[in-house]
Amino acid sequence: MADQRSKIALTGLQWTLGIVILIESVLFLLPSAGRDFARTHMPNFVRLILGCGEILGSVLLLIPRTAIRGGWVLVAVFGFAIAIHLLHGAYNVGNLAIYAAAAWAVAVGKAAPQRLG
Repeated sequence: MADQRSKIALTGLQWTLGIVILIESVLFLLPSAGRDFARTHMPNFVRLILGCGEILGSVLLLIPRTAIRGGWVLVAVFGFAIAIHLLHGAYNVGNLAIYAAAAWAVAVGKAAPQRLG
């Protein structure tokens, strides 16, 4: 019974994370976000790489057969984003850290039953 509840909770986290990141990454790639991003004085290709990486990871996360890969893609993208923030003196990375931890939990949690079964 507890194992079933854990699976349901992990699937809920997977879908919530996938949908939220997909929506936020699409908004991040819109032209209005590009103007805001220009204030950081970083090249626009950084925004495009992060946004496209988030879209790729979130779509993979939402497909059951590729959820593990999607989780690891998101961990890498969020790690890259955290590093960029910290290198530019922006220490408000709490949300990114939570997203990375959630993606990590999904990737490891979804992989565990495959190893046991």
